[in-house]
Amino acid sequence: MKKLALCLITLSIFMSCKSTKIENKINSLKYPITNKGIVSTNYFETEVKDPYRWLEDDRSDETMAWVKNQNKATYGYLDNIPFRNELKDRLTKLWNYEKIGSPFKEGDYTYFYKNTGLQNQYVIYRYKTGEDPKTASVFLDPNGFSSDGTTSLGGTSFSKDGKKLAYAISEGGSDWRKILIMNTETKEIIEDTIVDVKFSGMSWYKNEGFYYSSYDKPEGSELSAKTDQHKVYYHKLGTTQKEDRIIFGNTPEEKHRYIYGSVTEDNHYLLISPRTSTSGNKLYIKDLTIENAPLVEIIGNTDSDTYVLENIGSKLFLVTNLNAPNQKIVTVDASKPTPEHWIDFIPETKNVLSPSTAGGYFFTEYMVDAVSQIFQYDYNGKLVREVKLPSIGSAGGFGAKKEETELYYSFTNYVTPGSIYKYDIEKGVSTLYRKPDIDFNSDNYESTQVFYPSKDGTKIPMIITHKKGLELNGKNPTILYGYGGFNISLTPSFSITNAVWMEQGGIYAVANLRGGGEYGKEWHDAGTQLKKQNVFDDFIAAAEYLIAKNYTSSDYLAIKGGSNGGLLVGATMTQRPDLMKVALPAVGVLDMLRYHTFTAGAGWAYDYGTAEDNKEMFDYLKGYSPVHNVKAGTQYPATLVTTGDHDDRVVPAHSFKFAAELQAKQSGANPTLIRIETDAGHGAGTPVSKTIEQAADVFGFTLYNMGYDILPSNTENFKD
Repeated sequence: MKKLALCLITLSIFMSCKSTKIENKINSLKYPITNKGIVSTNYFETEVKDPYRWLEDDRSDETMAWVKNQNKATYGYLDNIPFRNELKDRLTKLWNYEKIGSPFKEGDYTYFYKNTGLQNQYVIYRYKTGEDPKTASVFLDPNGFSSDGTTSLGGTSFSKDGKKLAYAISEGGSDWRKILIMNTETKEIIEDTIVDVKFSGMSWYKNEGFYYSSYDKPEGSELSAKTDQHKVYYHKLGTTQKEDRIIFGNTPEEKHRYIYGSVTEDNHYLLISPRTSTSGNKLYIKDLTIENAPLVEIIGNTDSDTYVLENIGSKLFLVTNLNAPNQKIVTVDASKPTPEHWIDFIPETKNVLSPSTAGGYFFTEYMVDAVSQIFQYDYNGKLVREVKLPSIGSAGGFGAKKEETELYYSFTNYVTPGSIYKYDIEKGVSTLYRKPDIDFNSDNYESTQVFYPSKDGTKIPMIITHKKGLELNGKNPTILYGYGGFNISLTPSFSITNAVWMEQGGIYAVANLRGGGEYGKEWHDAGTQLKKQNVFDDFIAAAEYLIAKNYTSSDYLAIKGGSNGGLLVGATMTQRPDLMKVALPAVGVLDMLRYHTFTAGAGWAYDYGTAEDNKEMFDYLKGYSPVHNVKAGTQYPATLVTTGDHDDRVVPAHSFKFAAELQAKQSGANPTLIRIETDAGHGAGTPVSKTIEQAADVFGFTLYNMGYDILPSNTENFKD
């Protein structure tokens, strides 16, 4: 008893000293001065001031100076977090294990991606198909693209015979790409680089050339200027980019903000899929076996999402949510491809369908409360079997060429690092192909799925993950993560950074909010435009559930999200600043009145609407726009805004303006900081070194503002 009493007294003194030190540090924080302008915009006879619009100019000296000064203040704060380096060291150690992707065949070779541990970018290896995989050698190493690892591989596409490779590179995290073309035998670059490519695949026609997409180069800053007329081009080998033909999109009177061209595996058809927004597409088909064949319309409106999954000669297999919110597969002949001729092949079910093909079979993945269930069908639509998965979680990669007899799929969940399984397509047998050797014991952790009521009574699923035996005492540091938009589903997956969080005794909770795709189009639409508040209500209810069930409390709760999830965090913290201790909005869409004026932002209007649509939409957007709802005299949670200076998807001006508003109006001692990564974009291709540093800063900031002066894992001796 004496020992226990001494420990409790020591802990009490420790916590008191810790609190005083943190408070002193926060009170000494001085923010850089952010000048205010007098710019305003009139919307439906309402004048809206925009004092920080000057921060939208990413090329101005004033903005660059502001970024430099903000980072100086932020890193001055972060540098004083006593356990920041401990977090970085642990993240580095845990990250340092060999990671290998699923093998795939192209031409005479089998390829796979590999990272030895801490390489900034994955490397592509290959070996002769049929030979020992141990003979594999480096084929393409993106780590040599730039000295600091900020130039990444942005996509690859092999010619039909595998003898040529088109690959895209991204510089500084930008969505703008360059395409290089390689002879895969000699590894030599054989053509001039294709430049100014954005939001593009690369789809080969035979071995002669490929289709790709891009916008005209915008006037002004290529990182923020509006781009809203996408085009599909065809590049024929042996010609210059200037000679590339425009296949679709050269119609200024009709905005198609995203257009993609793809060729069927048998080289029979070209498929063109134009979109005006991120949801809904038109669909056209062209017979490439007939010279000068016209583009034939399959669907001439954007009321559904429809694409061609497979074809056998002229018989097309289409995936659609037209009159089927959870998607189905239909068949039709290419000679009469319009919807009135469609025949159901695999009908809609109560679960969302995501199909693929491999080895002459269809594989249908269904989301059942956000976890995977896989079935195998033959080309007559007959169910062959359910694919037995290793556990409850997320499976992916059920795709291969028609002639293949095996495929490789991945499996993961919140406590299981991604493993690869080899699947015998005819026998239906899975065998473990590769399991990572990682310094993390999954057996010590558990995930629980719960269903909680939102404000309007809708049941929302959430998966809560933490160490086994965790005491529900309301004092567990907790990160609540969400997205809730663009039909994107949050399914269970392992994260090295989240593993480190949970090692510290932290809880990681993921809520499957409306606006996502977990329950199909109706679930998505329930979180869009004039129903967007449902998403925020779902997230707030998730936080309230965690608090009510004593997982955590407001003093130990952080909310986190990126991109549309950054909007989620910004809206939640401005509506309910009392609910959480820490807010972590990353690369967020935060100015809802002007988001559509930057880059391809106008394409997000299906989810958001725009302030120019009508007064009702303007009022609604202004009512939750984070930049416009920061109120003076309010105590907001400790906030670390994160963004990248090369983010040309959600331009950093969103984050700049939000941080400036918070710093000007914050009441109380909670810090409001912005961490601006240089030579970084929206997230894809970020070097491992930068990812580790950012995670250490985010977790360090979070725990520090929850009252910790040493890592929670280092206080376990006080719990005896």
